[in-house]
Amino acid sequence: MPLGKYPEVPLVLARSRHADGRKLLTQGTDPMAERKSMRIAVKVAEENSFECVASKWLEHWKDGKSLRHVDSTRRRLEANILPAFGHLLINDVEAPDIARRAIETTGQVFRYALASGYTRRNPAVDFKPRDILRASHKVNHARVDVKELPDLLRQIEVYQGTHVTRLAMKLIALTFVRPSELIGAKWSEFDFEEERWDIPKERMKMRTPHIVPLAKQTVEILATLRDLTGDTEWLFPGDRNRSNPMSNNTILKALERMGYRGRMTGHGFRGLASTILHEREYTHEYIELQLAYSHAMRSAQPTIMHCI
Repeated sequence: MPLGKYPEVPLVLARSRHADGRKLLTQGTDPMAERKSMRIAVKVAEENSFECVASKWLEHWKDGKSLRHVDSTRRRLEANILPAFGHLLINDVEAPDIARRAIETTGQVFRYALASGYTRRNPAVDFKPRDILRASHKVNHARVDVKELPDLLRQIEVYQGTHVTRLAMKLIALTFVRPSELIGAKWSEFDFEEERWDIPKERMKMRTPHIVPLAKQTVEILATLRDLTGDTEWLFPGDRNRSNPMSNNTILKALERMGYRGRMTGHGFRGLASTILHEREYTHEYIELQLAYSHAMRSAQPTIMHCI
């Protein structure tokens, strides 16, 4: 049995290893077989660690994905997931370990592990984010029930006020930004090639830049709006002074004229969006991010509104 190479292994250490080997022999154990068994056990443990399986999942999953998406997912793994339980065997990871982490990504790793035979269960499906995460938005703005939303949208379509105000209500329903963020929107913030709206941090409540992916319905509304207000800086210029945006109360007053006083506000569209998306089991972190409630996962690019 090799004991190591001199001088890397000094004589004292070689004698110690020799004594350990003879001790195993006296107990009826082959020290060479024991060493081989330990190497195999370590190798199996490494191959079945969450980190190793996650690495294999990433290689499998990234096919067909953009480099930016792959990079953001890899950084999320390295920053939020692997430091917490990457060292554990995948079968030893439990729901409490996953809680408050990137649950969707972790769940995808476990689905890959199930299909590949590394594990027999997926603890990420044993709970939902709302079971452990408190809602970060404490103010309840007046809003209609979800079942009343179709009628509200029909009422907006036949609104008797200005076309610009009607389009503002349609846009806030599709983008669920805050009324102040919508009213202050500038044409320079929109990238129609990339179909995205980049709201600068100065205009955001959380003082963080915010990205709004534009659904095809949103792009169509913006095209109509551009014919009406494209000659100004603002999407929604004021009626009396087109060098300034319309009043923050414009949408609220329009809803009141439609008969929704005390029942619906501009902020109410955000609450409706959150309720509907959670009921449809969209990822909690992405919903929070798209509503600009959370600083977490700013590098991720959610596509909630591309799915509407």
